[in-house]
Amino acid sequence: MAKAPKTETTVNPTEDELLAGGKGRPTPSRREREAANRRPLVGNSPVDKKAARARLNSEREKARVGMANGEERYLPAKDRGEQRRFVRDWIDARWNVGEVMMPVLVLFLIVGFAASRTVVASYALLLVWVFVALFVLDCAILWLSFRKKLTAKFGSMQRGTFLYVLTRAWQMRFLRLPKPQVKRGQYPTI
Repeated sequence: MAKAPKTETTVNPTEDELLAGGKGRPTPSRREREAANRRPLVGNSPVDKKAARARLNSEREKARVGMANGEERYLPAKDRGEQRRFVRDWIDARWNVGEVMMPVLVLFLIVGFAASRTVVASYALLLVWVFVALFVLDCAILWLSFRKKLTAKFGSMQRGTFLYVLTRAWQMRFLRLPKPQVKRGQYPTI
């Protein structure tokens, strides 16, 4: 078996190097090459950190505003879709007992502590249970009437719609995210 003659391969020498018969500079030592390659993986300068933080803050602010306004691309997965938008608009258009539930419960809690072991505390506890019963009744009426409208418009319901309706109806209107896009009484068309 005959061996093929060895040929030297060079990495694109320039014309001057070819004419001079060499590369025209000394070969760098290993230490010099490693020092030239050594650099941080991520920019560590304070300017780089400030720029990255500013960029991240502006992206977060844009996403926060987009989510509050109901822009589809900024919404979490549980809030996306035409069906969920319909649910949000329907819940936001009506008055819900759950909206005032939290402030009323806090008020009853304060009254219960202030007037502990009195007749007032007993009545306050009774009123809490009446209010909870009103909330459950309101949610039952809401779900039974709204389910028909939802299936009439979309055919089938998305998974988790019942809990989505309840949690949206429970929240105070100004705390809801995405923010309500309709006014009270402005129901979406079926």
